[in-house]
Amino acid sequence: MNWDRVEGNWKQLKGTIKEQWGKLTDDDLDVIAGKRDQLEGKLQERYGYARDQAASEVDTWYNSRNWLP
Repeated sequence: MNWDRVEGNWKQLKGTIKEQWGKLTDDDLDVIAGKRDQLEGKLQERYGYARDQAASEVDTWYNSRNWLP
């Protein structure tokens, strides 16, 4: 998984992140700044996900994007 593309396009992706996980605030998204571990941590905090569930949610979101080769 090439997470660098997420980091590089974070400003454009913030809208899709909020659509997927509406409990994340703009401040949360600013703190996350495209960092996968930060996103997973915020999902655990806001949604009460276990670590594995947060990672799975992020994987599902990432893989649903059309940027994969």
